[in-house]
Amino acid sequence: MRNNGLRSEFEHAGESPGLLLWQVTNRWQAAQRAALAPFELTHVQFVLLTSLTYLAVAGDPVMQRDLAAQAATDPMMTSQVLRVLEQKGLVERRDHPSDRRAKSLVPTEAGAALANRAVVAVQACDREFFGPLGPRTGQFGVDLRRLRDRRL
Repeated sequence: MRNNGLRSEFEHAGESPGLLLWQVTNRWQAAQRAALAPFELTHVQFVLLTSLTYLAVAGDPVMQRDLAAQAATDPMMTSQVLRVLEQKGLVERRDHPSDRRAKSLVPTEAGAALANRAVVAVQACDREFFGPLGPRTGQFGVDLRRLRDRRL
């Protein structure tokens, strides 16, 4: 039954992939918030801290722009979140070894330990959340990457 008040290509709102994605995202974010609450991290703090911990393993200096690119976050927002992580004692800015004007980022020992504890909880949360997809979970990831990497 078409809603005469709204001109939409969809007969029912639940047929809209955009609306469905928004609704599922809201539920997933709520599950992530609950999983991260014991660690006193927001999801974006978790993403940046774990991304930094991952990048720092190579031993090369990690610049803020490198971290933002890895996490696919806005550079200005990345800077603001890094300040909070620094205040929490989870991240340090150090002099860049080859560029006197630049700073490199490293997780503190406490930051790396927290990232490794939190990632276990987040991965368990994801397994539970995406579990109903069963064997289609892998293809779902492929489809999400296709949408993420698409140039608009």
